[in-house]
Amino acid sequence: MELPIIVVSGLPRSGTSMMMKMLEAGGVDLVVDHKRRPDKDNPKGYFEYEKVKKIKDDASWLDDVGGKGVKIVSLLLYHLPQTHPYKIVFMERHIQEVLDSQRKMFERSGSQTQMIDDSVLAEKFEAHLKKVSAWIQRQPNVECLYIRYKETIQDPLSKSIQVREFLGKDLDINAMVQVIDGSLYRNRHHV
Repeated sequence: MELPIIVVSGLPRSGTSMMMKMLEAGGVDLVVDHKRRPDKDNPKGYFEYEKVKKIKDDASWLDDVGGKGVKIVSLLLYHLPQTHPYKIVFMERHIQEVLDSQRKMFERSGSQTQMIDDSVLAEKFEAHLKKVSAWIQRQPNVECLYIRYKETIQDPLSKSIQVREFLGKDLDINAMVQVIDGSLYRNRHHV
């Protein structure tokens, strides 16, 4: 029986890199190429794999990654072939925090990208998240665990245990907890 591919997903700037770091610390082998170097926005690394960006055209690399963890932003989940089983750890973060984090990242990089109005972008993100959640529910080869970024920062122990139980792996919970750095929670939205 094929081992499920562990997919860490969510919107960009939703805590996916943090979860990848937690999985690595826990003992999960990751599919990463380290082409994108750590920087001020993600000082602990991005944990990306370049081939993910072209998954729509070539997903053959997934044939060799059963049991391993890979980061795939939510917009690309639709291109996961149904020929493999997946366990998705989907990171959720307050939309305004995501928007603030993205804006600061663009500003730091000196990008000339014109940001769309927050309310318009928030609507688009919310619609996308509903659509991708409905898609996930319809996939017979996908199991999904939703993890809130803020709760992971506040209570890393219970979230690490939740992830371990979902994955059914003997993960090093203490090592996962040690990865959490509350000082990196820089774009807080107070509700």
